[in-house]
Amino acid sequence: MFVSFSFRQSDSNSFHKREKDPNFWNLGAQQTLSEALTLQDLNKNKANNLILFLGDGMGIPTVTAARILKGQLMGQSGEEMQLEMDKFPFVSLAKTYNTNAQVPDSAGTATAYLCGVKANEGTVGVSAAAVRSQCNTTQGNEVTSILRWAKDAGKSVGIVTTTRVNHATPSAAYAHSVDRDWYSDNEMPPEALEAGCRDIARQLFENIPNIDVIMGGGRKYMFPKNMSDVEYPGVAKQSGLRKDGRNLVEEWKDKKKDKKGFYIWNKKQLLSLNPNNVDYLLALFEPGDLMYDLERNTETDPSLTEMVEVAIKILKRNPRGFYLLVEGGRIDHGHHEGKAKQALHEAVEMDRAIGRAALMTSTYDTLTVVTADHSHMFNFGGYTPRGNTIFGLAPMTSDVDQKPFTSILYGNGPGYKIVSGGRENISTIDYTENDYQAQAAVPLSMETHGGEDVAVFAKGPLAHLFHGVHEQNYIPHVMAYAACIGQNKKHCVSQSGTDGLSPVLSTIAALLTVTRLLS
Repeated sequence: MFVSFSFRQSDSNSFHKREKDPNFWNLGAQQTLSEALTLQDLNKNKANNLILFLGDGMGIPTVTAARILKGQLMGQSGEEMQLEMDKFPFVSLAKTYNTNAQVPDSAGTATAYLCGVKANEGTVGVSAAAVRSQCNTTQGNEVTSILRWAKDAGKSVGIVTTTRVNHATPSAAYAHSVDRDWYSDNEMPPEALEAGCRDIARQLFENIPNIDVIMGGGRKYMFPKNMSDVEYPGVAKQSGLRKDGRNLVEEWKDKKKDKKGFYIWNKKQLLSLNPNNVDYLLALFEPGDLMYDLERNTETDPSLTEMVEVAIKILKRNPRGFYLLVEGGRIDHGHHEGKAKQALHEAVEMDRAIGRAALMTSTYDTLTVVTADHSHMFNFGGYTPRGNTIFGLAPMTSDVDQKPFTSILYGNGPGYKIVSGGRENISTIDYTENDYQAQAAVPLSMETHGGEDVAVFAKGPLAHLFHGVHEQNYIPHVMAYAACIGQNKKHCVSQSGTDGLSPVLSTIAALLTVTRLLS
């Protein structure tokens, strides 16, 4: 008797009836055990390709809640659903603290999981010897990222994000800045500019000038001050911000005009590209961050999944492989605003992107890692029954103030409200709307990060090296080791003296690459 644990059941009543039979659970566990035993044959191939999916703010409670939401969007109870990352065979935990912070920020953590070095909060691409906002502590303290290591090894590299391409997470891949908020020269203090520090948008094009794929938001940081935006003409807050008068997009286009370089700013342009004719792509879809997926104009704005698909099609043409950083960055923003529905839908969309990437690559030669930079003060509880909508009420009222409460709550944030001297009675409002701010215990204009460990999911070559509990900066070292790039490559020289784990594996990897190019 075979019991499938794929949980693609449309009839939830029938499904729950099966759950009452102990054989369902026993046989399912035995099937999982059999699959686990096959993992003894560890994948020790060389990783030709590396993909890092980073869910900004995607703590473990967010992963669990997103799993339930994914299932409920498919008409199921939700708890039994599998996220794409749930299917990864290896899982570990990463400690997220910054060198000067118990509860981290996204800049210091990005430096850890991209550059392999823990750093101070608010700084990107520099070591802990650099001090936030002090320009004169930059020089000599720069650290390089795995994106740079991959590019130096001849791989194609890409960045895809739902935030500004010069936001904290992507910027650590290419910039060295003692302040994550120096998006353009408009946000920099005069003394920093006079001392020679460069804004992050400028560094995107100057530090690693041949990044093959750049996709996200952030147009206004690339254009001269008051230059009208192509999508929002006449809207002052969306206009260019640069004080130096430079048009970084035009400069990029000039340098790439003879190299199959394309600049685009909407979904139609993205989907009309022939990836086989694109060597370089700069895609800036919004003046700032991209819209939340729930609010996205599906006619003009691409989804994260669509961006990832195009990126992989372009990058995988390189027989030497690629490194791709994908950030589901607005999970974090939804949580900061106390808008759990926005955050969780962002997480579900990132899961779709993970699934799409899986269909386009092979675990034989592609190491894929999914993780978060930090968690949030987000959780859900209240003894909710099976199948309770993740955005619904707990089944009881408070035994203190006799008022109902939602399962989802925040430890702090903008959802704290006092009405008539007591906690707001949420039965009088629509707590299922997209922008509902879940109740919080402590009033803050913006909810804060959490300090607990985050999960690291891994599959592909040497994925088993993600095990136990590690410092967050361990992540790029493993990925680089698997791909034979960066500082630790002694294991990559075969007996014949060629780069690679073995001549046989190198031949097979090359054949796989050719097969993908022909598909």
